[in-house]
Amino acid sequence: MTTPGDVLAGLNDDQRHAAEAVRGPVCILAGAGSGKTTTIVRRIAHQVASGAFGAGEILAVTFTDKAAGEMRGRLAALGIEGVRARTFHSAALAQVRALSDEPPGQILPSKGVALRQIANTLPKPYRFRPAADLAAEIEWAKNRRITPERYEAALAGHEPPIPADLMVNVYRRYERGKSDRGLVDFEDLLERAIVMFQTDDDARERFAARYRAFTVDEYQDVNLLQETLLRAWLGERDDLCVVGDDYQSIYGFTGASPEYLLDMPARIARTKVVRLEANYRSTPQVLELANRLVPSLGGARKVLRATRGDGPEPVLRMFSSDADEAAWLVERVRALHDDGVAYEDVAVLYRVNFRSEDYEQAFADAGIPFQVRDGAFLTRQTARRMLTALARSDATDVAALVRRLAERAGWVEEPPDGLGEQELTRQNDLGRFVRLAEEFDDGTRTGADFARDVEARFGTGEDARGVNLLTLHRAKGLEFEAVFLPRVEEGELPFRRAKSPDAIAEERRLLYVGITRAKTHVALSWVADGRRKGSRFVGELRPAGDGAAARRDPVAAPVAGGPVLDALKAWRRARAGDDGVPAYVVFHDATLAAIAARRPRDLADLASVSGVGPAKLQRYGDEVLGVVTRAADGDER
Repeated sequence: MTTPGDVLAGLNDDQRHAAEAVRGPVCILAGAGSGKTTTIVRRIAHQVASGAFGAGEILAVTFTDKAAGEMRGRLAALGIEGVRARTFHSAALAQVRALSDEPPGQILPSKGVALRQIANTLPKPYRFRPAADLAAEIEWAKNRRITPERYEAALAGHEPPIPADLMVNVYRRYERGKSDRGLVDFEDLLERAIVMFQTDDDARERFAARYRAFTVDEYQDVNLLQETLLRAWLGERDDLCVVGDDYQSIYGFTGASPEYLLDMPARIARTKVVRLEANYRSTPQVLELANRLVPSLGGARKVLRATRGDGPEPVLRMFSSDADEAAWLVERVRALHDDGVAYEDVAVLYRVNFRSEDYEQAFADAGIPFQVRDGAFLTRQTARRMLTALARSDATDVAALVRRLAERAGWVEEPPDGLGEQELTRQNDLGRFVRLAEEFDDGTRTGADFARDVEARFGTGEDARGVNLLTLHRAKGLEFEAVFLPRVEEGELPFRRAKSPDAIAEERRLLYVGITRAKTHVALSWVADGRRKGSRFVGELRPAGDGAAARRDPVAAPVAGGPVLDALKAWRRARAGDDGVPAYVVFHDATLAAIAARRPRDLADLASVSGVGPAKLQRYGDEVLGVVTRAADGDER
């Protein structure tokens, strides 16, 4: 029989503190590499072993089927069987099937096919937009519970992948076509469950009798749709444990927000907050670099502490050309391999998918094995279609042939600004084919010869082993002995479409996630050639007092300060004390700095500051305006 002592063995003090809190609301703020999965698994096991709840009374929610399976496996290893560990979508489907009189309908496995048919009817300039961009936009809306009728009014600065009037028409046609065929998508499952619990007393009572305690992993990644379902599950109860790290909140494009994690102590009375800051993954040198971003990350301050011994210093390196940067990266990877680091334990992380091509080519030319985690160049749809068209061609004017095929597919030599990542990847893939064809064309070889040459050069794909090539988003949750982050540049990281303060903040968190994937070796690099320059984040990573470095990279954003910010912090400290909540729950440091810099004159002006939502505006707005007015008047005198 499993005992509480069995499940608590080996935990550090903070982990044990969290695991012992088996009743009531618990918010675990878990830094990168701090053993969060171990902690929540042990807490669930302790809930059962201590008799607080039966295993069948607990519902644990994760974001992937793989994570749910891992949780069940870990619980089984501790002798705990019967806990339901599911994703939001699988839980909602099971609940609708079990509790509703109305069947959920057939699930649409992918939006792509339906949206491709709709996209083919768009006006010509937009006809080639990838269905994935349109699907992502519809999910952006549905995860925020925005219907087609409210879509245009709800954009509020958000840029759709095609003009808003066309996008709302696509959205309406998608919803109508789905309904006509009796289909539901994954977002519909959550909406069905929410409506069921709101309108069906019997379903609500049967569910409440079954599940009494809830755990949500990666809580910084929940969106409004998921949060609404979670609150329907809870009702008036508060036996909820959430775990997450707002510093790793990088899915804003899906509607995810760290605010639900950060605001939990203010939202649910008696919430116990536990911080996990002991890092078991990285050397002190890697963590020191990551921690330099902390003052600008806002949120719940967490400074990671290393439990490992010393390692090499991180590398920050500037180059004058892409070729020099790629050559250096290949050389460093080969040197690490010679020193005993397996290729499979090295990762190259980049911001957007199409960058894989640069490193695929560099490693292929150097004879270094690699694997592409996000879809290699030749596995992407654009490349597959081009190769199919070229495979049987006996034309010897290869460059002209490929250019014609690319232009027919919608390629333009200079893509416009504002493209979504999928379309930007597609444009770059087509452009890569054009450039490769120009290099290949000698007037004697055919289109079919070119297709074979491209496959020979870029054929190493997802089934291969070797250096890991993947995006920063895909790297979350993974770890590697050595991590390289090339092209840490303005327009790349932060990405060119990131223009609002919230978007820039998410890009900074992406860099933080990238750095904290490294166990021992981490290197950041960028090109400065007159047209390009290092990212503003490079300035934040420089050691304090490195004046020369600041002069070389004058791109760090200034931080607002002065009497207004001091007064706001003093007010926040007092208000947090009165409310009995941590200071960050009132406002984050970054939000206070933005308010101090703007010095809003009225509630409408204050509402335009990133981080001041409707709830905070109603709760604190008048007080904040008073503090700003008094401090600003004193400053001017």
